[in-house]
Amino acid sequence: MVKLNDLRDNAGSSKKRMRIGRGIGSGKGKTGGRGGKGQTARSGVRIKGFEGGQMPLHRRLPKRGFNNIFARDLNEVNLGRIQEAVEAGKIAAGSTVTVESLVAAGVISKPRDGVKILGQGELKAKLAFEVAGASKSAQAAIEKLGGAVKLLAAQVEAAAQA
Repeated sequence: MVKLNDLRDNAGSSKKRMRIGRGIGSGKGKTGGRGGKGQTARSGVRIKGFEGGQMPLHRRLPKRGFNNIFARDLNEVNLGRIQEAVEAGKIAAGSTVTVESLVAAGVISKPRDGVKILGQGELKAKLAFEVAGASKSAQAAIEKLGGAVKLLAAQVEAAAQA
């Protein structure tokens, strides 16, 4: 039986802290592990990445890449996740699946720039999809069950080209 007064930490599990500034003989005396004088001896001030006037590494290296300001931030949803929502009764079998219906079902939290359907998992219900995108495997699985995929992104691109 364990008694409260018998409880002990494992031997060597905790280390005694180093007492600094207690004389040269202690090994942590005089400057107390803070080095010499100047900027580094002060608290709160230090130039990160400063190399003593030499061009710092982050400026010596070339820039690379860019941020695509036209990139669409899509929700990616697998077929297996949609099937779970159908089985839970959050999406009706035979209905049309849109961004709004997926948000209402709790499959995605917010609409963002649309939804892309991915082919992971197995879909058993016949559904029609109106989404921004779908992978080839997802499209094949949906159409095999007699469902349909309407890509909204294709409409947007066609309108932009016209």
